[in-house]
Amino acid sequence: MRPPTYCTRCAGELDHSGRHPVCTACGRTHHRDPKVGVGVVVVQDGRLLLVRRGVDPGKGLWALPAGYVDAGEDPRGAAAREAQEETGLEVAVGAVLDVYPSAAVTDGGHGGASFFLAFLATGGGGELAAADDALDAGFFGADQLPELAFPSTRDAVRRALSPGSGPAAR
Repeated sequence: MRPPTYCTRCAGELDHSGRHPVCTACGRTHHRDPKVGVGVVVVQDGRLLLVRRGVDPGKGLWALPAGYVDAGEDPRGAAAREAQEETGLEVAVGAVLDVYPSAAVTDGGHGGASFFLAFLATGGGGELAAADDALDAGFFGADQLPELAFPSTRDAVRRALSPGSGPAAR
Protein backbone atom coordinates (compact mmCIF):
# COMPACT_ATOMS: atom_id res chain seq x y z
CA MET A 1 0.00 0.00 0.00
CA ARG A 2 1.40 3.39 -0.99
CA PRO A 3 1.52 6.02 1.71
CA PRO A 4 -0.86 8.95 1.22
CA THR A 5 0.50 11.94 -0.70
CA TYR A 6 -2.06 14.60 0.25
CA CYS A 7 -3.74 15.72 3.45
CA THR A 8 -7.28 14.47 3.98
CA ARG A 9 -8.19 17.75 5.72
CA CYS A 10 -6.87 20.41 3.30
CA ALA A 11 -5.26 18.52 0.35
CA GLY A 12 -1.83 19.95 1.14
CA GLU A 13 1.26 17.84 0.43
CA LEU A 14 2.44 15.48 3.15
CA ASP A 15 5.99 15.45 4.46
CA HIS A 16 7.09 11.83 5.07
CA SER A 17 10.45 12.60 6.72
CA GLY A 18 9.28 11.81 10.26
CA ARG A 19 7.60 8.89 11.97
CA HIS A 20 4.15 9.98 10.72
CA PRO A 21 3.32 12.06 7.63
CA VAL A 22 2.66 15.72 8.43
CA CYS A 23 0.77 18.15 6.20
CA THR A 24 3.02 20.95 4.96
CA ALA A 25 -0.01 23.28 4.69
CA CYS A 26 -2.09 22.81 7.85
CA GLY A 27 0.30 20.85 10.07
CA ARG A 28 -2.05 17.88 10.63
CA THR A 29 -0.27 14.65 11.58
CA HIS A 30 -1.63 11.66 9.68
CA HIS A 31 -1.62 8.50 11.74
CA ARG A 32 -1.88 5.25 9.85
CA ASP A 33 -4.34 3.30 11.99
CA PRO A 34 -3.62 -0.38 12.47
CA LYS A 35 -6.15 -2.83 11.05
CA VAL A 36 -7.14 -5.43 13.62
CA GLY A 37 -7.95 -8.97 12.61
CA VAL A 38 -9.73 -11.44 14.90
CA GLY A 39 -10.25 -15.17 14.77
CA VAL A 40 -11.54 -18.06 16.81
CA VAL A 41 -9.87 -21.21 18.10
CA VAL A 42 -12.66 -23.75 18.45
CA VAL A 43 -11.75 -27.28 19.56
CA GLN A 44 -14.47 -29.95 19.72
CA ASP A 45 -13.69 -33.56 20.59
CA GLY A 46 -9.96 -32.90 20.10
CA ARG A 47 -10.46 -31.45 16.61
CA LEU A 48 -9.89 -27.84 15.57
CA LEU A 49 -12.19 -25.76 13.35
CA LEU A 50 -10.45 -24.42 10.22
CA VAL A 51 -11.54 -22.76 6.99
CA ARG A 52 -9.97 -22.95 3.54
CA ARG A 53 -9.34 -19.38 2.41
CA GLY A 54 -10.97 -18.17 -0.77
CA VAL A 55 -9.05 -14.88 -0.91
CA ASP A 56 -5.47 -13.68 -0.66
CA PRO A 57 -3.39 -13.60 1.34
CA GLY A 58 -3.20 -17.37 1.72
CA LYS A 59 -5.86 -18.25 -0.86
CA GLY A 60 -6.41 -22.02 -0.93
CA LEU A 61 -4.66 -22.60 2.41
CA TRP A 62 -6.34 -23.26 5.74
CA ALA A 63 -6.67 -20.85 8.66
CA LEU A 64 -8.75 -20.07 11.70
CA PRO A 65 -12.16 -18.55 10.94
CA ALA A 66 -11.24 -14.88 10.98
CA GLY A 67 -11.72 -11.39 9.62
CA TYR A 68 -11.46 -7.72 10.39
CA VAL A 69 -12.90 -5.70 13.25
CA ASP A 70 -15.16 -2.97 11.85
CA ALA A 71 -15.08 0.56 13.25
CA GLY A 72 -16.99 0.68 16.54
CA GLU A 73 -17.25 -3.12 16.77
CA ASP A 74 -16.28 -5.12 19.85
CA PRO A 75 -13.43 -7.52 18.90
CA ARG A 76 -15.18 -10.52 20.49
CA GLY A 77 -18.36 -9.68 18.61
CA ALA A 78 -16.37 -9.38 15.38
CA ALA A 79 -14.77 -12.79 16.00
CA ALA A 80 -18.18 -14.41 16.57
CA ARG A 81 -19.59 -12.68 13.48
CA GLU A 82 -16.71 -13.80 11.27
CA ALA A 83 -16.96 -17.39 12.53
CA GLN A 84 -20.68 -17.46 11.75
CA GLU A 85 -20.20 -15.84 8.32
CA GLU A 86 -17.45 -18.26 7.29
CA THR A 87 -18.63 -21.51 8.88
CA GLY A 88 -22.34 -21.21 9.68
CA LEU A 89 -21.55 -21.95 13.33
CA GLU A 90 -22.49 -19.80 16.28
CA VAL A 91 -19.66 -19.57 18.80
CA ALA A 92 -19.23 -18.20 22.29
CA VAL A 93 -16.03 -16.17 22.30
CA GLY A 94 -13.90 -16.28 25.43
CA ALA A 95 -10.38 -15.35 26.46
CA VAL A 96 -7.60 -14.16 24.19
CA LEU A 97 -5.22 -16.99 23.30
CA ASP A 98 -2.64 -14.54 21.97
CA VAL A 99 -2.07 -11.33 20.01
CA TYR A 100 0.07 -11.66 16.89
CA PRO A 101 1.73 -8.71 15.12
CA SER A 102 1.81 -9.23 11.36
CA ALA A 103 4.60 -8.67 8.88
CA ALA A 104 3.09 -5.21 8.36
CA VAL A 105 4.22 -4.42 11.90
CA THR A 106 7.38 -6.49 12.28
CA ASP A 107 9.12 -6.00 8.91
CA GLY A 108 7.36 -3.14 7.14
CA GLY A 109 5.27 -5.44 4.92
CA HIS A 110 1.83 -4.42 3.70
CA GLY A 111 -1.57 -6.03 3.44
CA GLY A 112 -3.71 -7.92 5.89
CA ALA A 113 -4.19 -7.08 9.52
CA SER A 114 -1.59 -5.20 11.54
CA PHE A 115 -2.52 -7.26 14.59
CA PHE A 116 -4.37 -10.56 14.86
CA LEU A 117 -6.22 -11.47 18.07
CA ALA A 118 -6.86 -15.20 18.44
CA PHE A 119 -9.73 -15.89 20.83
CA LEU A 120 -10.63 -19.18 22.45
CA ALA A 121 -14.23 -20.06 21.63
CA THR A 122 -16.76 -22.83 22.04
CA GLY A 123 -19.41 -24.01 19.61
CA GLY A 124 -22.95 -23.06 20.40
CA GLY A 125 -25.13 -24.00 17.47
CA GLY A 126 -25.63 -23.70 13.76
CA GLU A 127 -24.70 -26.05 10.97
CA LEU A 128 -21.19 -26.31 9.55
CA ALA A 129 -21.11 -24.94 6.00
CA ALA A 130 -18.42 -22.88 4.28
CA ALA A 131 -19.66 -19.44 3.24
CA ASP A 132 -18.56 -15.84 2.67
CA ASP A 133 -14.88 -15.93 1.63
CA ALA A 134 -14.25 -19.51 2.84
CA LEU A 135 -14.03 -22.28 0.23
CA ASP A 136 -14.41 -25.06 2.78
CA ALA A 137 -14.71 -25.55 6.53
CA GLY A 138 -14.09 -28.50 8.78
CA PHE A 139 -12.72 -29.90 12.01
CA PHE A 140 -9.22 -31.42 11.98
CA GLY A 141 -7.28 -33.49 14.48
CA ALA A 142 -3.57 -32.95 15.13
CA ASP A 143 -2.68 -35.86 12.83
CA GLN A 144 -4.79 -34.66 9.87
CA LEU A 145 -3.99 -30.95 9.59
CA PRO A 146 -4.01 -29.43 6.10
CA GLU A 147 -1.49 -26.82 4.90
CA LEU A 148 -1.90 -23.74 7.12
CA ALA A 149 -1.77 -20.18 5.83
CA PHE A 150 -0.15 -17.99 8.49
CA PRO A 151 2.40 -18.13 11.32
CA SER A 152 -0.33 -16.99 13.73
CA THR A 153 -2.57 -19.88 12.64
CA ARG A 154 0.29 -22.39 12.96
CA ASP A 155 1.08 -21.17 16.48
CA ALA A 156 -2.56 -21.12 17.62
CA VAL A 157 -3.14 -24.59 16.15
CA ARG A 158 -0.02 -25.96 17.84
CA ARG A 159 -1.08 -24.50 21.17
CA ALA A 160 -4.72 -25.56 20.86
CA LEU A 161 -3.95 -29.16 19.95
CA SER A 162 -0.95 -29.74 22.26
CA PRO A 163 -1.83 -32.04 25.15
CA GLY A 164 -2.18 -30.07 28.39
CA SER A 165 -1.86 -26.64 26.75
CA GLY A 166 -5.00 -26.26 24.64
CA PRO A 167 -8.23 -24.44 25.43
CA ALA A 168 -9.46 -27.28 27.66
CA ALA A 169 -6.44 -26.73 29.95
CA ARG A 170 -7.20 -23.03 30.45
